[in-house]
Amino acid sequence: MSTGALELPLVAVVGPTGSGKSELALQLAERFNGEAINADSMQFYRGMDIGTAKLPPEQRRGIPHHLMDFLSVREDTTVAAFQTMARAAIADVRSRGKLPILVGGSGLYARAALDILEFPGTDPAVRTALEDELESAGLAAMLARLTAVDPVSAARISDGKRVVRALEVHELTGRPFSSFMPVRQYVTSTVQIGLDGNRAELHRRLAARVETMVSDGLLDEVASLIPEGLRDGRTAHKALGYQQFLRVVDGTSTVARATEETIVATRQFARRQLTWFRADPRVQWLDWAQPDLFDAAAALVAQPAKGAADA
Repeated sequence: MSTGALELPLVAVVGPTGSGKSELALQLAERFNGEAINADSMQFYRGMDIGTAKLPPEQRRGIPHHLMDFLSVREDTTVAAFQTMARAAIADVRSRGKLPILVGGSGLYARAALDILEFPGTDPAVRTALEDELESAGLAAMLARLTAVDPVSAARISDGKRVVRALEVHELTGRPFSSFMPVRQYVTSTVQIGLDGNRAELHRRLAARVETMVSDGLLDEVASLIPEGLRDGRTAHKALGYQQFLRVVDGTSTVARATEETIVATRQFARRQLTWFRADPRVQWLDWAQPDLFDAAAALVAQPAKGAADA
Protein backbone atom coordinates (compact mmCIF):
# COMPACT_ATOMS: atom_id res chain seq x y z
CA MET A 1 0.00 0.00 0.00
CA SER A 2 1.46 3.38 -0.97
CA THR A 3 -0.11 5.45 1.77
CA GLY A 4 2.38 6.02 4.59
CA ALA A 5 1.47 5.75 8.25
CA LEU A 6 2.15 9.44 8.84
CA GLU A 7 -0.53 10.29 6.26
CA LEU A 8 -3.11 8.09 7.95
CA PRO A 9 -5.52 9.35 10.59
CA LEU A 10 -5.66 8.61 14.26
CA VAL A 11 -7.82 5.49 14.46
CA ALA A 12 -10.20 4.73 17.34
CA VAL A 13 -11.84 1.33 17.71
CA VAL A 14 -14.84 1.71 20.02
CA GLY A 15 -18.00 -0.10 21.04
CA PRO A 16 -19.35 -2.28 23.81
CA THR A 17 -17.32 -4.74 25.82
CA GLY A 18 -17.13 -8.14 24.18
CA SER A 19 -17.50 -6.84 20.62
CA GLY A 20 -14.00 -7.75 19.44
CA LYS A 21 -12.25 -4.38 19.63
CA SER A 22 -8.88 -5.78 20.73
CA GLU A 23 -8.70 -8.28 17.90
CA LEU A 24 -9.64 -5.73 15.23
CA ALA A 25 -7.09 -3.28 16.63
CA LEU A 26 -4.39 -5.96 16.36
CA GLN A 27 -5.33 -6.70 12.75
CA LEU A 28 -5.26 -3.02 11.83
CA ALA A 29 -1.93 -2.55 13.61
CA GLU A 30 -0.44 -5.42 11.61
CA ARG A 31 -1.82 -4.05 8.34
CA PHE A 32 -0.86 -0.41 8.87
CA ASN A 33 2.27 -0.65 11.03
CA GLY A 34 0.42 0.57 14.08
CA GLU A 35 0.56 0.55 17.87
CA ALA A 36 -2.32 0.29 20.32
CA ILE A 37 -3.19 2.92 22.91
CA ASN A 38 -5.50 1.67 25.64
CA ALA A 39 -8.70 3.59 26.43
CA ASP A 40 -10.20 1.08 28.86
CA SER A 41 -9.96 2.75 32.25
CA MET A 42 -9.90 -0.53 34.19
CA GLN A 43 -6.93 -1.82 32.20
CA PHE A 44 -4.84 0.97 33.70
CA TYR A 45 -4.43 -1.17 36.81
CA ARG A 46 -1.59 -3.61 37.37
CA GLY A 47 -2.78 -7.05 38.34
CA MET A 48 -6.33 -6.55 37.13
CA ASP A 49 -5.89 -8.85 34.18
CA ILE A 50 -8.49 -11.61 34.13
CA GLY A 51 -11.46 -9.49 35.16
CA THR A 52 -10.71 -6.73 32.64
CA ALA A 53 -10.07 -9.15 29.75
CA LYS A 54 -6.64 -7.57 29.35
CA LEU A 55 -4.85 -9.05 26.38
CA PRO A 56 -1.83 -10.99 27.72
CA PRO A 57 1.53 -9.83 26.30
CA GLU A 58 2.05 -13.14 24.54
CA GLN A 59 -1.20 -12.59 22.60
CA ARG A 60 -0.35 -9.07 21.42
CA ARG A 61 1.57 -10.37 18.37
CA GLY A 62 4.49 -8.09 19.11
CA ILE A 63 2.29 -4.98 18.81
CA PRO A 64 3.21 -2.39 21.47
CA HIS A 65 0.33 -1.48 23.80
CA HIS A 66 0.47 1.84 25.62
CA LEU A 67 -1.26 3.08 28.79
CA MET A 68 -1.77 -0.29 30.42
CA ASP A 69 -0.61 -1.30 33.90
CA PHE A 70 0.55 2.13 35.03
CA LEU A 71 -1.55 2.35 38.22
CA SER A 72 -1.61 0.31 41.38
CA VAL A 73 -5.05 -0.66 42.65
CA ARG A 74 -4.63 1.95 45.40
CA GLU A 75 -4.24 4.76 42.90
CA ASP A 76 -6.61 6.76 40.73
CA THR A 77 -6.32 9.01 37.74
CA THR A 78 -8.53 11.61 36.12
CA VAL A 79 -9.87 12.03 32.62
CA ALA A 80 -7.77 15.19 32.32
CA ALA A 81 -4.60 13.31 33.26
CA PHE A 82 -5.47 10.54 30.82
CA GLN A 83 -5.98 13.11 28.08
CA THR A 84 -2.43 14.37 28.59
CA MET A 85 -0.99 10.84 28.61
CA ALA A 86 -3.01 9.69 25.62
CA ARG A 87 -2.05 12.64 23.46
CA ALA A 88 1.60 12.20 24.41
CA ALA A 89 1.36 8.52 23.44
CA ILE A 90 -0.31 9.41 20.13
CA ALA A 91 2.44 11.93 19.35
CA ASP A 92 5.13 9.40 20.30
CA VAL A 93 3.68 6.70 18.05
CA ARG A 94 3.41 9.11 15.14
CA SER A 95 6.94 10.41 15.70
CA ARG A 96 8.21 6.91 14.96
CA GLY A 97 6.23 6.65 11.73
CA LYS A 98 3.61 4.33 13.22
CA LEU A 99 -0.19 4.47 13.16
CA PRO A 100 -1.78 5.21 16.56
CA ILE A 101 -4.84 3.07 17.28
CA LEU A 102 -6.88 4.04 20.31
CA VAL A 103 -8.88 1.07 21.52
CA GLY A 104 -11.33 0.75 24.40
CA GLY A 105 -14.86 1.24 25.56
CA SER A 106 -14.50 3.93 28.23
CA GLY A 107 -16.43 6.60 26.40
CA LEU A 108 -15.36 9.77 28.21
CA TYR A 109 -11.71 8.72 28.17
CA ALA A 110 -11.84 8.04 24.44
CA ARG A 111 -13.50 11.36 23.79
CA ALA A 112 -10.94 13.21 25.91
CA ALA A 113 -8.20 11.78 23.71
CA LEU A 114 -9.97 12.47 20.41
CA ASP A 115 -11.88 15.74 20.81
CA ILE A 116 -11.30 19.36 21.68
CA LEU A 117 -12.13 19.02 25.35
CA GLU A 118 -10.65 21.28 28.01
CA PHE A 119 -10.51 20.56 31.72
CA PRO A 120 -10.24 23.78 33.74
CA GLY A 121 -8.24 23.46 36.94
CA THR A 122 -9.31 23.99 40.50
CA ASP A 123 -8.06 25.93 43.50
CA PRO A 124 -9.00 24.71 47.01
CA ALA A 125 -8.82 28.22 48.50
CA VAL A 126 -11.10 29.72 45.85
CA ARG A 127 -13.47 26.75 46.11
CA THR A 128 -13.68 27.06 49.91
CA ALA A 129 -14.34 30.80 49.77
CA LEU A 130 -17.17 30.28 47.28
CA GLU A 131 -18.65 27.47 49.35
CA ASP A 132 -18.60 29.73 52.40
CA GLU A 133 -20.30 32.44 50.38
CA LEU A 134 -22.95 29.99 49.24
CA GLU A 135 -23.57 29.05 52.85
CA SER A 136 -23.95 32.65 53.98
CA ALA A 137 -25.58 34.33 50.96
CA GLY A 138 -27.70 31.46 49.67
CA LEU A 139 -28.18 29.82 46.30
CA ALA A 140 -30.30 32.60 44.78
CA ALA A 141 -27.57 35.18 45.36
CA MET A 142 -24.90 32.90 43.90
CA LEU A 143 -27.05 32.17 40.85
CA ALA A 144 -27.51 35.90 40.32
CA ARG A 145 -23.75 36.35 40.50
CA LEU A 146 -23.25 33.55 37.98
CA THR A 147 -25.89 35.01 35.65
CA ALA A 148 -23.90 38.22 35.47
CA VAL A 149 -20.75 36.50 34.21
CA ASP A 150 -22.05 33.32 32.58
CA PRO A 151 -25.77 33.39 31.72
CA VAL A 152 -25.51 30.20 29.66
CA SER A 153 -24.32 28.15 32.63
CA ALA A 154 -26.73 29.88 34.98
CA ALA A 155 -29.64 28.81 32.80
CA ARG A 156 -28.48 25.18 32.79
CA ILE A 157 -27.61 24.51 36.42
CA SER A 158 -29.40 25.03 39.68
CA ASP A 159 -27.62 23.08 42.42
CA GLY A 160 -25.12 24.76 44.70
CA LYS A 161 -22.17 22.50 43.98
CA ARG A 162 -22.27 23.15 40.24
CA VAL A 163 -22.86 26.87 40.71
CA VAL A 164 -19.76 27.03 42.90
CA ARG A 165 -17.77 25.13 40.29
CA ALA A 166 -18.90 27.47 37.50
CA LEU A 167 -17.96 30.52 39.54
CA GLU A 168 -14.62 28.97 40.49
CA VAL A 169 -13.75 28.35 36.84
CA HIS A 170 -14.66 31.92 35.91
CA GLU A 171 -12.57 33.32 38.73
CA LEU A 172 -9.55 31.20 37.85
CA THR A 173 -9.65 31.54 34.06
CA GLY A 174 -11.61 34.68 33.31
CA ARG A 175 -13.73 32.59 30.99
CA PRO A 176 -17.32 31.43 31.44
CA PHE A 177 -17.67 27.80 32.49
CA SER A 178 -19.93 27.25 29.47
CA SER A 179 -16.98 27.95 27.15
CA PHE A 180 -15.42 24.69 28.34
CA MET A 181 -18.39 22.57 27.31
CA PRO A 182 -17.31 19.77 24.93
CA VAL A 183 -17.86 19.99 21.21
CA ARG A 184 -17.67 17.15 18.72
CA GLN A 185 -14.54 18.36 17.00
CA TYR A 186 -11.48 16.19 16.57
CA VAL A 187 -8.07 17.46 17.63
CA THR A 188 -6.52 15.76 14.61
CA SER A 189 -7.79 13.83 11.59
CA THR A 190 -9.54 10.80 13.06
CA VAL A 191 -11.50 7.73 12.02
CA GLN A 192 -13.73 6.15 14.65
CA ILE A 193 -14.75 2.57 13.94
CA GLY A 194 -17.56 1.19 16.09
CA LEU A 195 -18.30 -2.51 16.48
CA ASP A 196 -21.86 -3.67 17.06
CA GLY A 197 -23.99 -6.65 16.23
CA ASN A 198 -26.88 -8.88 17.19
CA ARG A 199 -27.93 -8.15 20.76
CA ALA A 200 -28.72 -11.76 21.67
CA GLU A 201 -25.30 -12.78 20.39
CA LEU A 202 -23.67 -10.03 22.46
CA HIS A 203 -25.45 -11.32 25.57
CA ARG A 204 -24.22 -14.82 24.81
CA ARG A 205 -20.69 -13.56 24.30
CA LEU A 206 -20.71 -11.63 27.55
CA ALA A 207 -22.01 -14.56 29.57
CA ALA A 208 -19.38 -16.86 28.07
CA ARG A 209 -16.71 -14.25 28.70
CA VAL A 210 -17.56 -13.92 32.39
CA GLU A 211 -17.75 -17.68 32.82
CA THR A 212 -14.29 -17.99 31.23
CA MET A 213 -12.93 -15.33 33.59
CA VAL A 214 -14.26 -17.30 36.56
CA SER A 215 -12.76 -20.57 35.32
CA ASP A 216 -9.46 -18.78 34.62
CA GLY A 217 -9.16 -17.72 38.27
CA LEU A 218 -10.98 -14.41 38.76
CA LEU A 219 -11.66 -15.17 42.43
CA ASP A 220 -7.98 -15.84 43.09
CA GLU A 221 -7.03 -12.66 41.25
CA VAL A 222 -9.40 -10.61 43.39
CA ALA A 223 -8.11 -12.21 46.59
CA SER A 224 -4.49 -11.60 45.57
CA LEU A 225 -5.15 -7.90 45.02
CA ILE A 226 -6.57 -7.28 48.48
CA PRO A 227 -3.11 -7.11 50.11
CA GLU A 228 -2.11 -4.75 47.28
CA GLY A 229 -4.84 -2.32 48.38
CA LEU A 230 -7.80 -3.24 46.19
CA ARG A 231 -10.22 -2.03 48.86
CA ASP A 232 -8.32 1.18 49.54
CA GLY A 233 -8.52 2.98 46.19
CA ARG A 234 -11.61 4.86 45.08
CA THR A 235 -12.02 3.14 41.72
CA ALA A 236 -10.42 -0.26 41.22
CA HIS A 237 -12.65 -2.19 43.63
CA LYS A 238 -15.74 -0.96 41.76
CA ALA A 239 -14.75 -2.66 38.51
CA LEU A 240 -17.12 -5.23 37.04
CA GLY A 241 -16.44 -8.62 38.56
CA TYR A 242 -14.16 -7.31 41.27
CA GLN A 243 -16.88 -5.82 43.42
CA GLN A 244 -18.99 -8.96 43.01
CA PHE A 245 -16.17 -11.37 43.84
CA LEU A 246 -14.97 -9.31 46.80
CA ARG A 247 -18.24 -10.39 48.41
CA VAL A 248 -17.30 -14.00 47.76
CA VAL A 249 -13.99 -13.41 49.52
CA ASP A 250 -15.92 -11.86 52.41
CA GLY A 251 -18.23 -14.87 52.62
CA THR A 252 -21.37 -12.88 51.86
CA SER A 253 -21.88 -14.31 48.37
CA THR A 254 -21.16 -17.43 46.36
CA VAL A 255 -19.23 -17.96 43.15
CA ALA A 256 -22.45 -18.83 41.34
CA ARG A 257 -24.25 -15.71 42.55
CA ALA A 258 -21.26 -13.45 41.85
CA THR A 259 -20.95 -14.91 38.37
CA GLU A 260 -24.60 -14.20 37.55
CA GLU A 261 -24.42 -10.70 39.06
CA THR A 262 -21.34 -9.96 36.99
CA ILE A 263 -23.03 -11.17 33.80
CA VAL A 264 -26.05 -8.92 34.47
CA ALA A 265 -23.86 -5.92 35.35
CA THR A 266 -21.73 -6.45 32.24
CA ARG A 267 -24.81 -6.51 30.00
CA GLN A 268 -26.01 -3.27 31.57
CA PHE A 269 -22.60 -1.71 31.08
CA ALA A 270 -22.53 -2.76 27.42
CA ARG A 271 -25.92 -1.11 26.94
CA ARG A 272 -24.61 2.15 28.41
CA GLN A 273 -21.54 1.97 26.17
CA LEU A 274 -23.69 1.59 23.08
CA THR A 275 -25.85 4.52 24.13
CA TRP A 276 -22.75 6.67 24.57
CA PHE A 277 -21.10 5.81 21.27
CA ARG A 278 -24.36 5.79 19.29
CA ALA A 279 -24.81 9.44 20.27
CA ASP A 280 -21.70 10.34 18.24
CA PRO A 281 -22.66 10.62 14.55
CA ARG A 282 -19.02 10.42 13.49
CA VAL A 283 -18.62 6.77 14.53
CA GLN A 284 -18.67 4.48 11.48
CA TRP A 285 -20.33 1.25 12.55
CA LEU A 286 -19.46 -2.24 11.40
CA ASP A 287 -21.05 -5.55 12.33
CA TRP A 288 -18.56 -7.70 14.20
CA ALA A 289 -19.98 -10.78 12.45
CA GLN A 290 -19.67 -9.56 8.87
CA PRO A 291 -17.30 -11.80 6.87
CA ASP A 292 -15.32 -8.86 5.50
CA LEU A 293 -14.98 -7.02 8.82
CA PHE A 294 -11.25 -6.49 8.60
CA ASP A 295 -11.30 -5.40 4.96
CA ALA A 296 -14.16 -2.99 5.68
CA ALA A 297 -12.32 -1.52 8.65
CA ALA A 298 -9.08 -1.24 6.68
CA ALA A 299 -10.93 0.62 3.93
CA LEU A 300 -12.19 3.14 6.48
CA VAL A 301 -8.66 3.70 7.74
CA ALA A 302 -7.26 4.17 4.25
CA GLN A 303 -9.95 6.53 2.98
CA PRO A 304 -9.18 10.26 2.79
CA ALA A 305 -9.51 11.39 6.39
CA LYS A 306 -11.47 14.34 7.62
CA GLY A 307 -9.39 16.91 9.43
CA ALA A 308 -10.21 18.34 12.83
CA ALA A 309 -12.12 21.25 11.34
CA ASP A 310 -14.15 18.99 9.07
CA ALA A 311 -15.22 16.46 11.70
